[in-house]
Amino acid sequence: MKIGFIGLGNVGGKLAGSILRNGFELVVHELDREIAAPFLNQGATWGNTPRDVAGQCDMIITCLPNPAASRAVMESENGILAGLSAGNIWAEMSTTDEAEVRRLGAKVAALGAQPIDCPVSGGCHRAATGNIAIFAGCERETFERALPVLSTMGRQILHTGQLGSASILKVVTNYLATANLVTLCEALVTAKAAGMDLNTTYEAIKISSGNSFVHETESQVILNGSRDINFTMELVVKDIGLFQEVADRNNVPLEISPVLIDIFSDGLQRYGAREWSPNIIKRLEEACGFEILAPGFPAEMVDHEPEATGNEVIPTGLYSSA
Repeated sequence: MKIGFIGLGNVGGKLAGSILRNGFELVVHELDREIAAPFLNQGATWGNTPRDVAGQCDMIITCLPNPAASRAVMESENGILAGLSAGNIWAEMSTTDEAEVRRLGAKVAALGAQPIDCPVSGGCHRAATGNIAIFAGCERETFERALPVLSTMGRQILHTGQLGSASILKVVTNYLATANLVTLCEALVTAKAAGMDLNTTYEAIKISSGNSFVHETESQVILNGSRDINFTMELVVKDIGLFQEVADRNNVPLEISPVLIDIFSDGLQRYGAREWSPNIIKRLEEACGFEILAPGFPAEMVDHEPEATGNEVIPTGLYSSA
């Protein structure tokens, strides 16, 4: 299977690297060809436009920063839709709006191609090693066709249901991670204000019922001071905004979500759209007059788990024979 990949940013570049590393023929496209240079040097070929990529590949993957970028790549004169053929797969790995991915998916299906939304979760450090988790929303036949490619990019692959379901679950999980980040910031600042040693505080949380994936990753780069988790404030604002839209469409009267949106909107205004998301803690550091720093923590996260071929995750109880 020949793979096309459009969008070689923080996450997309690492996913494309896994595809190339595992022996697939890869065609890439980016707005800036210089970004694609490392992939071209390793054997990938260049597609002049998204249409060009679609015209020569069996599976076309997009990994873009927002729904507007996906629309442009798909629907422009030289976009993917102009180059798709019957039997192709379009895999949307961007974190996007489920209504939008269904709209674009309908256009893909009308051409006889197969759409799948398959966003990832687990951090850039796990994307780099092919150990990230992947949600996949599509027909079962499409999932099985795409699985050999998805299993080179991710360790755990979950078929979430129909097209759009993966995008809903992706923003649900990103909302939870954001809520956890904000509460960890409050916990660390409060512990420091109460005179606790921050190295000890980190370990106390880690061995307790308050532990989480976010604590074991983002708390470390917070305490280091780099705050570099390869995820920006503008992306958080986009993702929790998408979650709020899902809730609004389904008439769920959320209470915490609007507060998180206010907190990160304020952080974006204060520190800029491209500031790393863990630096949301600066709002509390500035208010309290001290920094949350401790020795011995890494500046960025590295996945030390060996790369392995991914497997499908079977939802608990879904296929029980009882």
